Amino acid sequence: MLGSVLTTFFNTMTDRSSDIIQGLWEHLFLSFVAIFIAILISLPLGIYISRKQKSAEFFIGITAVFQTIPSLALFGFLVPLLGTGGATAIIALTVYALLPILRNTYTGIVGVDQAVIEAGKGMGMTNRQLLFKIELPLSLPFIMAGIRTATVLTVGVATLATFVGAGGLGDLIYRGLSSWNNYLVLAGAIPAALLALFFDFLLKILEKITTPKGLKAK
Repeated sequence: MLGSVLTTFFNTMTDRSSDIIQGLWEHLFLSFVAIFIAILISLPLGIYISRKQKSAEFFIGITAVFQTIPSLALFGFLVPLLGTGGATAIIALTVYALLPILRNTYTGIVGVDQAVIEAGKGMGMTNRQLLFKIELPLSLPFIMAGIRTATVLTVGVATLATFVGAGGLGDLIYRGLSSWNNYLVLAGAIPAALLALFFDFLLKILEKITTPKGLKAK
């Protein structure tokens, strides 16, 4: 029984290999662009609200509200405004990726030991030097954790891009659900899960490389 199931699954993967490869590249593109844009928005904003802490609750609250919107509803809401296609999917995915990066950037920077900052000031460091030589390096583990969380979330939500005509591995999942073909669903779901794990693994390695030696676990 198990052998028959595995045989059918591998046959499906083989027969749909071209669709899987195309969907994988589309999925990769949508996820990467969305995460990149989210970092460009959230990292500077996180630095800003760490300096203006009274405004932190407002900005984090807005991104938290976006996070509570059901993903499919957000895609559907954007279609009348922006139409279908990759741009709509990327905007929706970017919105979902903002909160983890923004919150972790803010938390990491404000959590830096004030004694270390005061020592830097005593050495004559400017605010810019304090940021790039002390605050950002010390808060890097928090920031990377936020990026990793956002990446896994984005790769998962990107399967819904099929509903706005943006392609991705969600196409295979939708076709499988429409035809009651569980093997086709798995042909889209498994590569999507592996892609999320691959991204997380790469970012974990990057985190270890860039984390200051004094902060690395013994």
